[in-house]
Amino acid sequence: MPIVGVPVAPRRSQVRLLVGAILGGMAAIDWAREAERYRRQDWLERRALREVLRLLEPGTDEDLLDVATGPASLLAELAMMARPPRVAVGIDTSPEMLAHAPELPAGWELRVADATELPFADSSFDVATATYLLHLLEPDAKRLAIAELARVLRPGGRLGTVTVGPPRGPLGRLAWPAIQALARRDRGRMAALRDLDPGSELSAAGFREVSRSRTGSGYPSLCLVCVNGSRQGRG
Repeated sequence: MPIVGVPVAPRRSQVRLLVGAILGGMAAIDWAREAERYRRQDWLERRALREVLRLLEPGTDEDLLDVATGPASLLAELAMMARPPRVAVGIDTSPEMLAHAPELPAGWELRVADATELPFADSSFDVATATYLLHLLEPDAKRLAIAELARVLRPGGRLGTVTVGPPRGPLGRLAWPAIQALARRDRGRMAALRDLDPGSELSAAGFREVSRSRTGSGYPSLCLVCVNGSRQGRG
């Protein structure tokens, strides 16, 4: 499993997860230093990753791109499917994150690349995923990333996103407004708790939403699946 450019745990309450994130500090995220810690907490994302894959139903004859793959947690879940896609590519800006990826099927690939400037030709993929990414991006970067996803997806291709959503439990909902006030001012770890429904922004970029689902275990999350109707590309 080449990296191009580079020489299930016990369930916890959402209140404990949210408090832990706050106590974790407000310093800016250094993804190189956070790679090992992030890998250890990927069980918190597992329920939502499985849900977005269930909604997407990637086929064996399809090419899939996972943007901001981190330690390739979604690709690891994908590899365990009975009939995984023939081709899967994961990209991330952090070589250290990619170094924590598990062994993946032959022919799958990891690359160091940026979501706002994907190194692929127009209409290269049938399916794309962007999990726990869009809510971390500032508005301009988010628009660029969404536009790039539309560009590299084939017309009619499917995009699956996972973002943080409001918790379901009463204590979590009670604390959520204060947590959001902190998260929206922060550019460090707290920023990872910014909730986001990207539906309108995806629609503006030419995507058509076909399904959505919320998960309550691990990180409270919103899963969306959209179909690419954009004809835009770069010359």
